Amino acid sequence: MLRVGLTGGIGSGKTTIARIFESLGTPVYNADEAAKRIMNQRPAMREAILEKFGPDAYVNGELNRAHLSKIVFSDKEKIDWLNALIHPATIEDAKEWMQQQKAPYVIKEAALLFESGAASELDYIIGVTAPEALRVQRVIKRDQLDPSQVKKRIELQLEESLKQKLCDFTILNDEVSPLLPQILKIDKELKKRSTQLRPAEFSPNPL
Repeated sequence: MLRVGLTGGIGSGKTTIARIFESLGTPVYNADEAAKRIMNQRPAMREAILEKFGPDAYVNGELNRAHLSKIVFSDKEKIDWLNALIHPATIEDAKEWMQQQKAPYVIKEAALLFESGAASELDYIIGVTAPEALRVQRVIKRDQLDPSQVKKRIELQLEESLKQKLCDFTILNDEVSPLLPQILKIDKELKKRSTQLRPAEFSPNPL
């Protein structure tokens, strides 16, 4: 079974692409949803976040994402601290999830695959890209932010052209290029590759 990452900058449309792959029968792990679950359910994680960000970090026992986002996206030290706390946990959680799946390949959807180091645990990476102006418009509509806030979040992520160079496959989600043909082509190729023994899977030749 191949372990495949799905990544892209904020507003690129990763979740839309992930849902299409899921509709084709591919198991999908959403790192953002997993991070929320972990921060809500693990006592040690809750304690660390409350100590760092104060009692308003949780409301009625649930993570206050709006409050936390407002804090961390305006302070690089704080977002780096939060990422260092949560990324190792989600990486291990994803590994456990993958071990339970049975499919030619599985997908881990995450915005910061390269930044977190999670990409090194995967066999292939699919990058989702879109023009920055369109990405900004999408996030403004989705999260009710102003353009300067969106651009600040974009600046905190790996530069888009560099991210795409690191990917094995690219999907252009510009609302002009049809998505399904791009996805079906990648799906077919990954299923083909899943039947082939990759070099890393060969056992060392005993001497």
